[in-house]
Amino acid sequence: LTAFNSLVENLKTDQETCAKYVIDNGKEYKGNFQGNAPRGALSHWCRIKGGVITNWQAVVPSTWNASPKDASNVRGSYEECLIGLKIADLTKPLEIIRKIHSYDPCIACAVHVMDARGTQLGEYKINPNL
Repeated sequence: LTAFNSLVENLKTDQETCAKYVIDNGKEYKGNFQGNAPRGALSHWCRIKGGVITNWQAVVPSTWNASPKDASNVRGSYEECLIGLKIADLTKPLEIIRKIHSYDPCIACAVHVMDARGTQLGEYKINPNL
C-alpha cells in the first residue's frame, strides 16, 4: 500500500509514465530481459538499428509449457497432461480444451485439434469482445 500511495503522490506532480529516452539513429542498441512471470520463465531480446526495431524475440512461459518433447525425449507439460485422456465425442473434443485451458495459456485465442494423421477434428475460437 505504501508503494501505491507513493505512486499516487508522484502523479500529482509528475505526469510522465516513464523516463525520457533519446534514440541516436547512428547507433545500434541491443537489450534483453530474462526473469520469471506467474506462468514460468520469460525472456525478451530486442535490437534497434537506425531508430527502428529490427528484431524482437520473446520466449514466453507458454512457449515452454506448450513445448513438444525435449532433447531427452521428455514430454512438455501440455502433452503430458493429455496422455490417457478419455474423449466422449471425437467431433467435439472439449476435454482437451478444458485441460489446456487449465494452464491459463498465454497463446492466441484459437485452438485447432488434429488427430495423429493431421486430420482436423475441430476448430475453436474465442471472441474477446463478448
